[in-house]
Amino acid sequence: MVHGGRQVAGPATENKTEDGSEGVENRAGSKLPAKHMAYAWLVSAWDRAISFILQQTMYSLSTGPLPRHIAFIMDGNRRWSRAHNMRVQEGHLKGFEALKRVLDLCLSLQRIEVVTVYAFAIDNFKRDPDEVHALMELARTRLLELYEHSDFVARHSICIRVVGHREYLPPSVQETARRVEEATQHNTGPTLNICMPYASQAEICHAAQQATKNSQQLTPASLSSHLMVPDDPPVDILVRTSRVSRLSDFLLWQSNEHTQMHFVDQYWPMFGACDLIPILLEYQRAQTHRG
Repeated sequence: MVHGGRQVAGPATENKTEDGSEGVENRAGSKLPAKHMAYAWLVSAWDRAISFILQQTMYSLSTGPLPRHIAFIMDGNRRWSRAHNMRVQEGHLKGFEALKRVLDLCLSLQRIEVVTVYAFAIDNFKRDPDEVHALMELARTRLLELYEHSDFVARHSICIRVVGHREYLPPSVQETARRVEEATQHNTGPTLNICMPYASQAEICHAAQQATKNSQQLTPASLSSHLMVPDDPPVDILVRTSRVSRLSDFLLWQSNEHTQMHFVDQYWPMFGACDLIPILLEYQRAQTHRG
């Protein structure tokens, strides 16, 4: 039996342990000290209490003003893996698990329309070739997982878009991105923009070229109409993890004077509800003050 993520033997009968203390005997006949069973019960009760508190907190948040567009610079996978003596690839895998966790939190609030994540910068191609290859393979397999082997996308009716200069991606990743977009293009729920490979300056230059090529007068409106990441809605909250306080060429046009920027200490693989909830509460406080 599993309680709170820990394996516990059960069901059991009362007995004495070797040191004479009261214990229990499981089906296999081995004796388990009663204090271990008590500890497992406490852990399970604690997990249930935390889950209840989280549900109530998210419900409370859902009754107030919420961002329409929230963006994340998912930074710190490599530093997290080094801090835990793990391979860099394991850090990136944990980072993907964090993405699913954070998406679930955001979309459970229902009124968030767009989530944009910085998955891979154009400059990241300058990294070690083995790491780049591993990242591309991770992107391919996890994109497939998002719509083939999970009810996550279906549950939220997510429309997935892979945005950026996709011509730089390996053909297998380009094909997977195309399949994912086609499979989710008619979904009516929130939009998930996965920026890879992306750079905001390159996006702005591309938009300007497209606008002038179509004989449009170059104005903020005409440029906006050719962006890879639409600025409607604009970014309400931009979060960067891993103790780094810079934008790294991400969504420069889509951010505006009202965008709240949060630079948090937590590495991306460990980012979760305890980090996101204070950010959303601060947004609600600011909106109430503005209103």
